[in-house]
Amino acid sequence: MLSYQHAYHAGNFADALKHIVLIQVLSYLKKKDSPLCYIDTHAGSGDYKLHGGEAQKNKEFQGGIAILWQRDDMPASVTNYVQLIKLFNPSGQLGRYPGSPLIAGRLLGNKDRLFLYELHTAEARLLNDAVKQDKRCKLFRADGLKDSLGLLPPLEHRGLILIDPSYELKNEYQAVVDALVAMHKRFATGCYLLWYPVVARKRNNYMERALQKSGIPNIQLYELGIRPDSDEFGMTACGMIIINPPWTLLGEMQQILPWLAEKLGENQQGHYRIELLVGE
Repeated sequence: MLSYQHAYHAGNFADALKHIVLIQVLSYLKKKDSPLCYIDTHAGSGDYKLHGGEAQKNKEFQGGIAILWQRDDMPASVTNYVQLIKLFNPSGQLGRYPGSPLIAGRLLGNKDRLFLYELHTAEARLLNDAVKQDKRCKLFRADGLKDSLGLLPPLEHRGLILIDPSYELKNEYQAVVDALVAMHKRFATGCYLLWYPVVARKRNNYMERALQKSGIPNIQLYELGIRPDSDEFGMTACGMIIINPPWTLLGEMQQILPWLAEKLGENQQGHYRIELLVGE
């Protein structure tokens, strides 16, 4: 259950999509000066060395951030993402990839708070090292999918909740829906970002139907694939499901996703989906 380590996958195409969306949403929310609460239910270790043994095993970052690193023809939102990652690589050489907690920390202000959950003992220790100088952060070695519910509604009455499980267990597809229903009951105005992989399409179809029947309104889905669905082992696509998205997000993703599918797709097999799962 706790075998997943994101260091093997840091900076891949899935991270690119997840963090492009995260940056867009946080940037929109920060246009308002009032404090914001950020909750990361599966924060990981927070900081990844791309020259380390784990990242070098499959070199997945070469199919994600590395492709984008030196391009000068990117859509604006992709450029913003790459420029933020470059802040963590002041030499100009790609060697470090920040996880969601560090990306959020760069965008959030002094009045904002970050609550980071990580159940894996070794990952939580590394995460503590990565954020211990940031007084805005509070770290919990706990199951964020369950325990973060106690933070809702946040004192700020404004919040973004990122849910990014490993999906090692089949029941996690139902667990994230159950968690979102419970969270939304407590904090209906919050913005929720749910990342998902595509490794067996029937599980994704089940999760989408469950969300459509959940009673939660205003749900959008954005998916990026690098090769067609397959019964073989491995992730062929991934997506972000957003509850209460910024009104600007749809137009931005309509520009970004076709471009990403073309540039990150393998052997010209990239594809994408844009779906309104539930209207307002």
